[in-house]
Amino acid sequence: MRLVAEFTTEPFHGEGEPPEHAVAALRAVEAAGLETEFGPLGTTVSGDADEVVQALADVLRSSLSHGATRVTLQVEPADG
Repeated sequence: MRLVAEFTTEPFHGEGEPPEHAVAALRAVEAAGLETEFGPLGTTVSGDADEVVQALADVLRSSLSHGATRVTLQVEPADG
């Protein structure tokens, strides 16, 4: 099964460079080799279910350890 996940990390910052917690989360999914779209209000990833779930655990650890105060997550089957 393939999954699509979208997550946001907070606190949000205004214009300029993304906050450290958002960059750490992005690095976690990139390291997993997942298809990734990084945007100003969230990041979308897709791939094999096991790979996505493992990467999301890494996203939580890395973003929270780099200053995130909240991570919001949505996950759904890629074909649904």
